Amino acid sequence: MGAYWAGLKLGLGLIVAIGAQNAFVLRQGLRREHVFAVALFCALSDSLLIALGVAGFAALSEAAPWMLPLMRWGGVAFLLAYAARAAHSAWRGEAALAAAGGQAPVPLWGVMLTVAALTWANPHVWLDTVVLLGAVSAQFPGKGVAFAAGAISASFGFFFLLAYGARALAPLFARPVAWRILDAGVAAVMASIAARLALGGM
Repeated sequence: MGAYWAGLKLGLGLIVAIGAQNAFVLRQGLRREHVFAVALFCALSDSLLIALGVAGFAALSEAAPWMLPLMRWGGVAFLLAYAARAAHSAWRGEAALAAAGGQAPVPLWGVMLTVAALTWANPHVWLDTVVLLGAVSAQFPGKGVAFAAGAISASFGFFFLLAYGARALAPLFARPVAWRILDAGVAAVMASIAARLALGGM
């Protein structure tokens, strides 16, 4: 159980930090749009990446050091593009129209493409789940499965709580200005993450 709790605590410590993926899950929860699919996709993706890390994918990244710079600069480009899109939405108030019911729902395939990019093209996700969790799991020889189970439990619990807990904030986001503030915040978060990646900081 020691390895399980270590994985659970470390997994929560990493995932709770505000990031592009979490911001998108929160936004979908507020919109009440494809909430279960988004939360499940994020949790299953984390589970797969954690399993890869614990199984030794961190060692592979050391053997092929070109992978990290590739993920880093690809992530910078993607995050900047998404930040620009969120800033544009905040400026025009497009999300506010959705909150008021004036905008058609985004189709499932569009939402899943976005969350897939935010998950699989996000170097933070890879570095946290594959590299860091994979490296820490080496401290529990013979107990990697328990460690991974703890980290995976953290992912499932967090993403579903974030997605469905967002509904409690629905009255606040019934006001159009709140959506514009949210989009502006998302843009700022993503731009700051991109800047830290570009400067080599995490």
